[in-house]
Amino acid sequence: MAEVTIERLGHKGDGIAAGPIFVPRTLPGEVVKGDIDGQLMPKPAIQTPSDHRIKAPCSHYNSCGGCSLQHAHDDFVSNWKKEVVQSALASRGIERAVDAIHTSPAQSRRRAKLTGKRTKSGALVGFHGRASHTVLAVPNCKILHPDLLSLIPVLEQLTVEYGSRKGEVEFTATVTNTGIDLDVAGAKPAGPQEQAALAQLTVRHGVVRLTWNGELLAMETPPQLTMGKAAVSPPSGAFLQATEHGQLALEAFIINNIVGAAKVADLFAGCGTFSLPMAAHAAVHAVEGEADMIDALAKGWRMASGLHSVTTEARDLFRRPLMPDELRKFDVVVLDPPRAGAEAQVQEIIESEVRKVVMISCSPVTFARDVETLTKAGFSLEKLEVVDQFRWSHHVEVASVLTR
Repeated sequence: MAEVTIERLGHKGDGIAAGPIFVPRTLPGEVVKGDIDGQLMPKPAIQTPSDHRIKAPCSHYNSCGGCSLQHAHDDFVSNWKKEVVQSALASRGIERAVDAIHTSPAQSRRRAKLTGKRTKSGALVGFHGRASHTVLAVPNCKILHPDLLSLIPVLEQLTVEYGSRKGEVEFTATVTNTGIDLDVAGAKPAGPQEQAALAQLTVRHGVVRLTWNGELLAMETPPQLTMGKAAVSPPSGAFLQATEHGQLALEAFIINNIVGAAKVADLFAGCGTFSLPMAAHAAVHAVEGEADMIDALAKGWRMASGLHSVTTEARDLFRRPLMPDELRKFDVVVLDPPRAGAEAQVQEIIESEVRKVVMISCSPVTFARDVETLTKAGFSLEKLEVVDQFRWSHHVEVASVLTR
């Protein structure tokens, strides 16, 4: 058994001691004792706790793998997340402090992936346990929206009836304006009679759309989400911001930074999370790789009123980024790429006449890479904020403005 002192947190929130030795759920300055397996101390005993250590607010925290930072004070977590972004930039030679952080409240996660597993006495539905493949029930979860928690008994019933004893059923549930959008994967096939029973069961519990192993099984009414002045019905499984609070924080940041623009390009536009709110202020050209998502965006715009023009284009921006001659018509380019970043598109931006970029990112590492490319081409990082939609986790989202 070894005793070590935690020096810092890694990018996934684990404590790191000299060696390095990785120690989960510890904080800088803490002295911990435990057995070391390779480079990991999986079950540390805290000898000297940090002043920032608190009792986790969730009763499931000790065993659940859904959260990793509930043992730390909120102020500590906020400062650490800002440091993650600042460190990523510093590794690229860019010294810039974060201007602000916006943290979503507890029980505001409107979309979640839950796992169902049959047991001898019934079923468990929840998250996988920490460093485990075991499914853990989470009836008192502090991150899930109450509407998702109230759905768990229904998901348990579905797991009992349609799950295999050896496999797992995956549920993706989203809270929308009209009800729950539920996507089920890994379940047994449902015949015609079973489909009718499933439709009735889910409707009774507020599910407005049920997708079963990739096929639409029932839809009482289209699920809808508010995006600016528009209502959008996203495709099943489409990417969405994790919390309404986070979506609104990012939306406000973007709107405040396109003031005066006549025409804006929204690249990696998804279903219109930012395109449609921006359309209240400027003409927008929205580009997205997934055709069904861009179709949902276009339909949302057609059904809304009081918006500027929104044109849409289904295009793989990793393989076919907008070229300099296409970019010249835009006053501002908004980027919200997936975790891989926007490397190819950024290369074309620096060759263009674009003078202002608003970039949203869910990866500080690829964000820093793309910012480095832009700053070397003459852009300055004018604004930098963090949006924490994944409270108590190591995930960080960044909102920035670069100009030249």
